[in-house]
Amino acid sequence: MRQPRDPVLAGFYTGSMKMEEFPLSITDWNRVPASKHPGETGFALWRTQTVGDIRVRVVDYSAGYSADHWCSKGHIILCLEGELETKLADGHCFTLRPGISWQVSDGDPPHRSSTQTGARLFIVD
Repeated sequence: MRQPRDPVLAGFYTGSMKMEEFPLSITDWNRVPASKHPGETGFALWRTQTVGDIRVRVVDYSAGYSADHWCSKGHIILCLEGELETKLADGHCFTLRPGISWQVSDGDPPHRSSTQTGARLFIVD
């Protein structure tokens, strides 16, 4: 991995995330077509870009959305708008609000989300 020459900036690079070569791109999320994904109740609108092996999404959850499955995929999730409650398989729950993120690796722990009011998330997985 190419490190910056400035030793102060070099400390910001961990070297552990693998973002293989791909061209620089800029995404206007308002122009990315949405695909609709039904939940147990409500629905999610996904605007998705794939960059190498990385999926990047802006997801809008309808009010009353509840996932129809337990997810074991790893994610980095940032709440942009609204509130999203996530329940872990062990019973723990937490709520994302604007400016709050969570990160989880593949397979641990299984999680399932819902929202009463609707939410908009930025997701990398």
